[in-house]
Amino acid sequence: MFLQTKHRRARTAAVAAAAAAALLAGCSGPGESSSGNDALVVFTGQSGDYQRNYNPYSPTLIDGPGTIFEGLFFYNLTRRAEPEPLLGTAYRWNEEGTELSVTLRDDVKWTDGEKFTADDVVFTLDMITKYPTMNGTGYKGKATAVDDTHVKISFDKPAFMEGPQILGKIWIVPEHIWGKIKDPSKDRIENPVGTGPYMVDDFKAQAFTLKANPGYWGGEPKVKKVRYLSLSGNQAGADALAAGKIDWQTGPVPDLANVEKNYPGYRAVTVPMNQTALFTCSNSALGCKGPQTDPAVRKAIYHALDRGQINSLAFQNTSSEISPGFALPGRDDKIISSGLKDRTAPMEPDVATAARLLQGAGWTKGSDGIYAKDGRKLELTVKVVSGWTDYITAVDTMAQQLKKAGIKLTAQQLSWNEWSDARGQGEYELIIDALTPGPAPDPYYLYYYFFSGATTAPVGEAANPNFSRFKDAAVDGALEKLKSIAPDDTAARQEQYDVIQTRLEEVMPYIPVLTGGTTSEYHADKFTGWPTQEDLYAFPAIWSRPDHAQVFKKLKPAA
Repeated sequence: MFLQTKHRRARTAAVAAAAAAALLAGCSGPGESSSGNDALVVFTGQSGDYQRNYNPYSPTLIDGPGTIFEGLFFYNLTRRAEPEPLLGTAYRWNEEGTELSVTLRDDVKWTDGEKFTADDVVFTLDMITKYPTMNGTGYKGKATAVDDTHVKISFDKPAFMEGPQILGKIWIVPEHIWGKIKDPSKDRIENPVGTGPYMVDDFKAQAFTLKANPGYWGGEPKVKKVRYLSLSGNQAGADALAAGKIDWQTGPVPDLANVEKNYPGYRAVTVPMNQTALFTCSNSALGCKGPQTDPAVRKAIYHALDRGQINSLAFQNTSSEISPGFALPGRDDKIISSGLKDRTAPMEPDVATAARLLQGAGWTKGSDGIYAKDGRKLELTVKVVSGWTDYITAVDTMAQQLKKAGIKLTAQQLSWNEWSDARGQGEYELIIDALTPGPAPDPYYLYYYFFSGATTAPVGEAANPNFSRFKDAAVDGALEKLKSIAPDDTAARQEQYDVIQTRLEEVMPYIPVLTGGTTSEYHADKFTGWPTQEDLYAFPAIWSRPDHAQVFKKLKPAA
């Protein structure tokens, strides 16, 4: 299940500076929170009121996956390794890839005391099948409880690639509670009951707290409380870090290269993973409107960007090259298609190519230097979350660059809730965001999540997470074939990757910007056990679920 946080950057809009100051004033001295030294204070980038929503299948949840609700296994995206058992202890495929058998733990209880069984797994899988907006993985199997600790999942066709999605990205919920909910796809689940290491402690609009689950099957976490703060954006996060008021944040701070000097007691880790892009509402057949529905416009923007300048001004040179086929450079080098015109997106602008593409599509430059067609100027609005200073700087930089190419770009800052709603409903022209990986280090999952016709919807309906409304028969066909090819048949898989990547470069529903270097700053003097470059046991981003829960479980208060 894809949940942008993101997501990958689960960050929201600006609030008054006074509110942020009040929150910080509520904490004690440097390195301590109001909850004590065994409390971890985190900042996800949230800058606006939290809305109490712990539904792990909601695109506007504030937390839940990994902390409150668990999957069957944990897949580490940063390295190729066997998945770590969670609610599941073992799994196996039959030879044809049509049946997946899973063994479950026998010592797990829900936080209300009820026993966790295979019936809960079957109920969850049946539930997301019934409600398409909850089924972000495209699950189409049939689950059966063999007994309390064994589940069999059958498929009509070979479905090897379904394994990591089912095992690592579907959050198991209690049948005895969720079975009574009229429409679980819309319920906010304000008082969740889960199997995870944490439970809800308290909630306020500007902060909420999770507390350790004393009955957790893996043992009660050493970090007894996790407190999530809402501040007024990236600068407030950096200020709170400097004051020792937060223990973990993921996002930019000034002078990243000297974190240990500028923030005594803290360290930083940077990992390339999420791929920054301009999301476009691309499909006019599904209701998208605006110049960005023209592929020539999207490709002109792609060629007109000065990525080196964007990296320097917005991202402190922590980002790196991106491929227009969206395989991840470095990790996926062997998979990047030889059929691409650009193996990686050009770092320098090519205004001449942008002009040729626009003129070939019937756009004419006016006396003001801006292209127009059929009486409409090539003017586009990019929605961005207030407080996301790196993204705001990136959009402002792009606007200056694209003006030279005859394209007018205007930033529109919104609260995270407004931005998230617009993204989900397709009510936008451009949005700056990131494409995130799936449950395993294989680009198949990113392709299925963001480019499959099965994960989108008409404008006005919730899409999750193919927000661009992209639908393409060739891509859908290649994705379907990949499901049935064994993971070790690299030659057969590459044929389908070639189809997908070359088509994405040709149509470009998401305009590649850069591969983001995700940087987290963490309080090493207060807690031990953090992920490091030498031990990346999880993707170290506070907004990455369920990775953050793996970190919470690993941390211990320093002596």
